Amino acid sequence: MNIENINNTIHPQKELLLSHPLYEKVKTIADLNCFLENHVYAVWDFMSLLKALQAKLTCTTTPWFPTKNRETRYLINEIVLAEETDLTIDGRHQSHYEMYVEAMEACGASTSGIESFLSEINSLHNIFVAIKTSDLHPNIKAFLDFTFRVIDEGKTHEIAAAFTFGREDLIPSMFTAILKNFQANFPETDLSKLIYYFERHIELDADEHGPMAMKMITELCGTDAKKWKDVEEISILALEKRIGLWDAIEETITKNLELV
Repeated sequence: MNIENINNTIHPQKELLLSHPLYEKVKTIADLNCFLENHVYAVWDFMSLLKALQAKLTCTTTPWFPTKNRETRYLINEIVLAEETDLTIDGRHQSHYEMYVEAMEACGASTSGIESFLSEINSLHNIFVAIKTSDLHPNIKAFLDFTFRVIDEGKTHEIAAAFTFGREDLIPSMFTAILKNFQANFPETDLSKLIYYFERHIELDADEHGPMAMKMITELCGTDAKKWKDVEEISILALEKRIGLWDAIEETITKNLELV
């Protein structure tokens, strides 16, 4: 098995995501804010997948020792550099999560939900309990629980699969569709930080991080058929959880409209 085989296997799930009715539901600023307030959890937990990979593929403890695979060490450190300390629209350095939160604030979206959730994690010191006891939509809970179960299991190639095929490989296409929708529906609203965030992701993921992540998968799996099968299964599950997240946001937007 190889990258081409994985892409062929997950094609149906990718098509469901790229043609999801959610994109057409984001028609007003209220819809946009609803999207941002729910999608931010995926922006946040992505960083945990990334840092889990960095912990697995590089040495983050002392005393320092060189890790075995120099190529994957380079690949993950390059991705971490951009995702954790990228340049903002006004020349500062921030993680993409922090950029997203700033964009939410600029759009008038509430950040209280994600801030309360992170505070609860710090208080409980247990991500799984925090997820279970939160008042998040069940699909968002399932999305987050899946991410941290994969991390907790600790298999590097499975974490890389969730990261690559569930996230990085999809981001350029998904965000392009969303961005076009935003520009068409909100021409008089200042969405500069949000548009910058999306365009930055499209630029990085399509040109750099996507290919890097694919190379990382190939390096990690090599000729091990079991690892390739694990990657296939985790990738399908990751995409199904992402579809569930999109379903949840669409459902919330629809319910909000019914209340108006």
